[in-house]
Amino acid sequence: MAMALATGWMAAAAGLSACAPTPTPDAGETAFAPDYKGIETILLDGDLVNFRVAMTGARNDGDVDAYARCAAAQYALIRGFGFARHVRTTVAQTGEIWRGDAVYTISAALPRGLKTIDAEVTVRDCGAQGIPTV
Repeated sequence: MAMALATGWMAAAAGLSACAPTPTPDAGETAFAPDYKGIETILLDGDLVNFRVAMTGARNDGDVDAYARCAAAQYALIRGFGFARHVRTTVAQTGEIWRGDAVYTISAALPRGLKTIDAEVTVRDCGAQGIPTV
């Protein structure tokens, strides 16, 4: 009897959850629809690289930072390296355009520091999120 009640309760809960409304943006918010405007890559010194990115439709600085991180990861792979370490990122918004100016070091071995990225894993994650790379 207890099993039948549990099964019936789960079926009822599943049926009710199917009726739940799907989340929609709050009033005044728009759905996330980024438009990636491009990446400029500047080799500063040996393993130090500057990435300048631009986009519209960003929700916040984090979206711009993610775009620059994806660029750095792909650049590291193109150069035959497997890792990158974040040095700094500045973000500015002018009208609808968000710009990021990021600096990373690239290396074959896992660099010291807390903000390191595995380039292969990051590029794969960027692809899954629809964020373009270099």
